[in-house]
Amino acid sequence: MAKLGVIADGISQNFEQVLDVMNEFELEYAELQFLWDKEVGDLSAAEVNKVRDLVNVHDVKVSCISRHIFGGLPIGEMRRDNPVYLEHVEALRRCVGMAKAVDCPLVRVMSFRKEMILFGSHGANDWIVSEGAWDKLVSLMDLPIQIAEELGITLVVETGNNAMITSAHLACKLIDQLGTDRLKVLWDPCNSLYCNEKTYPDGYALLRGGYLEHIHIKDAIVDIPKATVQFAALNTGDMAVYLQDLANALRTDGYDGVISLESVYRPEGGSFEDGFRTSVNVLKQLFA
Repeated sequence: MAKLGVIADGISQNFEQVLDVMNEFELEYAELQFLWDKEVGDLSAAEVNKVRDLVNVHDVKVSCISRHIFGGLPIGEMRRDNPVYLEHVEALRRCVGMAKAVDCPLVRVMSFRKEMILFGSHGANDWIVSEGAWDKLVSLMDLPIQIAEELGITLVVETGNNAMITSAHLACKLIDQLGTDRLKVLWDPCNSLYCNEKTYPDGYALLRGGYLEHIHIKDAIVDIPKATVQFAALNTGDMAVYLQDLANALRTDGYDGVISLESVYRPEGGSFEDGFRTSVNVLKQLFA
């Protein structure tokens, strides 16, 4: 049986309301990002205890603590002693503490701000490659890995639209270079459409063999030349050609991580909860 859940604030930042809706649709796993107008990592000890008590009362588990750690930071300006970098490192420590308090196995990290061309040859490296950006990313990710090893947690790096890690290919390359089992992939295949990586079989094939730990599912219509993304109800956008094959492959391979519905679609004149309600049964039909 698949482990299905939702990113909580895609329904509401009122966590009690989220849990009621999750119970209504028999979703078992809550991914936590923003609660009560605070990002995870900024909650007080009393608020963390409240989260723990609420999930227990509603018989829900926490799948991932998903702060935007390192998200959007310019890689070229970052150093190990940069105060902004160190603020994010401290936020990571707080998120690990919250994860431990609510019995959650995963904490998300992002991968700084995207540099478009990381590798090249035959002259490209002299003209258009962001020379040194990839090596800087590997270096800056070393400290979070040390923290994960020290505190006994697994980090997941998301494939993001505006991040250094945009694809399954780059996520696996990063993990291989770091040589760690404390970093896995939080795969958002819809995000990776924007770097032209096909979800199935291309992206999924790369993640086989122990890289994949957590999945975000959403749908969108992507127009790269126009720099435009339009979110869509699940299985009605560009992901529709991949979702059934992906679901079948995950089932065949015995994937045992959580699949989180990322409820970012808002129908015309409606709310994000309305968008969630248009997609949640499709999620269950595909992946349950």
